[in-house]
Amino acid sequence: MLLTLRRLLPSHRSPPAAPAARATSHSNTRTADAPAARHPGWVMVLVSIWMATVSNLPLWREVAALPGHGSLRGWGFVLAFGVIVVAGNTALLCTLAWRRAWVKPVAGLMVVVAALGACFMLAYGIAIDASMLVNVLQTDVHEAGDLLGWRMVFTVLALAGPPLLWLQRTPLKRLGSLRHAAHNAALLGVALVVAVLCLLLVFQDFASTMRNQPRLRYLINPLNSVYALGHVATQPLRMNTRTLLPVGRDAHLGASYAGQADAPLLVLVLGETGRSGNFGVNGYTRNTTPLLSARSDLASARNAWSCGTSTAASVPCMFSHLGRTGYEARAANFETLIDVLQHAGLAVLWVDNQSGCKGVCDRAGQISTTDLKDPALCAPGAECLDRVMLQDLDARIAALPAQQRQRGTVVVLHQMGSHGPAYSKRSAPEHKHFVPECTSTALQDCDRQQVVNAYDNSIVETDAFLDEVIRWLAARGGRANTAMVYVADHGESLGENNLYLHGLPYSIAPDVQKHVPWITWLSPAMQARQHTAIRCLQNDLSERRITHDSYFHSVLGLMDVQTGAYRPELDVYAGCRAASTSKSASTLASAAPLP
Repeated sequence: MLLTLRRLLPSHRSPPAAPAARATSHSNTRTADAPAARHPGWVMVLVSIWMATVSNLPLWREVAALPGHGSLRGWGFVLAFGVIVVAGNTALLCTLAWRRAWVKPVAGLMVVVAALGACFMLAYGIAIDASMLVNVLQTDVHEAGDLLGWRMVFTVLALAGPPLLWLQRTPLKRLGSLRHAAHNAALLGVALVVAVLCLLLVFQDFASTMRNQPRLRYLINPLNSVYALGHVATQPLRMNTRTLLPVGRDAHLGASYAGQADAPLLVLVLGETGRSGNFGVNGYTRNTTPLLSARSDLASARNAWSCGTSTAASVPCMFSHLGRTGYEARAANFETLIDVLQHAGLAVLWVDNQSGCKGVCDRAGQISTTDLKDPALCAPGAECLDRVMLQDLDARIAALPAQQRQRGTVVVLHQMGSHGPAYSKRSAPEHKHFVPECTSTALQDCDRQQVVNAYDNSIVETDAFLDEVIRWLAARGGRANTAMVYVADHGESLGENNLYLHGLPYSIAPDVQKHVPWITWLSPAMQARQHTAIRCLQNDLSERRITHDSYFHSVLGLMDVQTGAYRPELDVYAGCRAASTSKSASTLASAAPLP
């Protein structure tokens, strides 16, 4: 395919001159064998038809499932919609190929983009928007390896090979630069007029369909990918990405630090691809969390919701003071929760077993598990299980500035968690409680129960990891007030309605991509320090709806960091802290001697 694309690119080398006699003697033969030259405009229209039909199979599959499509009116809508897609693709090619020499390279590139988009949409039921494109751009080598396979190669070849071969073999009719530009402009105008006329003919049905089925707009291929790329590329025009605005520069430590005997040590476990409904501790029919479920000293929020459906969207949003709505509408970059903790004078360490912190920890100490190679937890040339992040953690904390450690320490452990589609790689053999499991990354080839089994085993692995984190913290209770907060960044689709993975636009994403686990463990010393009883949290957080909007403020409250950026009404632990304080005050008042 790369060779075919290379042949489509214009060449600036002059071919060697052939002898006149030889050219004359063979001219008739070459003319008879060579394909007829085609007008560039027709080439763009024919390529647009291919993309609108073959490369848009995911779109037409969704359209075919709409009610009423079998009626005469329904067929009229489908026909008009198809013409609109052809006209849109033609307009796109006309816009990008103003010179004759650009027609084949641009058309070939769009064919490949459409084939790749169709392949992923067919395989995982995803839709393509700006956030999905950001996920693709931030995918590391290991994640890309999980997604790629022979099935994808064959699918892309089937969708892109025929038009690329046809483009390579088809000569273009020679037109002068001005004439080609004029024809291009005329074709662009005709395409837009045809699209508008077809839209007007079925406007009522089209508007109703797009309003009730907003997912369809993200399936129009390759216009969805081009629009997403344009949205990402123009982000610097919509917001100031060069300036980092300060947050919480007034941060200081609260009264709990006065004369403290032991400093607080908080571990924030940043979960990956966690479905709240698949955690046994949250009422799942399967006991996927046997170790956590056996504990009575933690609180699980069963009604917690993410601020995004992908790591690239959720992680920066979680660590922002803006909340989901404010973060999406922001006009500049701001400092994060990690910065505010450091402004207050605390030591902070980020340990990453994922594809990075998405800019959240850029100004803090960082450790990547790519530097850790434990044969028991890391497969050769592959990712490590999350338990590797606890190795030598004491030494890594000890390497942080001593003055800050004396005040308190916050450690972030960024999980690999249940990252798909290679769920079977996310659990050790001893934690594969549910079999048989899907071992393929082509999830649609597996029985759905096997996909669920592989995913649930990854939750069993997370259960073991979180229990080990708690035991690690409890062992240090004699010299620190310890606590753990585990929150996943987003959920996952496991084949419901033929959807897999995550990353759908938030407005149309199913709840399983947004409903996440939020688990809190506080040592007795931390409960006393924060005046927050775990039993109160168990009762308060069991069913109360909370979101990632609360994460920034809850961590600040738990670490008793005072700043104007802190909003107590968004601190999920504030209610129990206030209740405990009020109860203590009442107890003291009742115990006071009468005058």
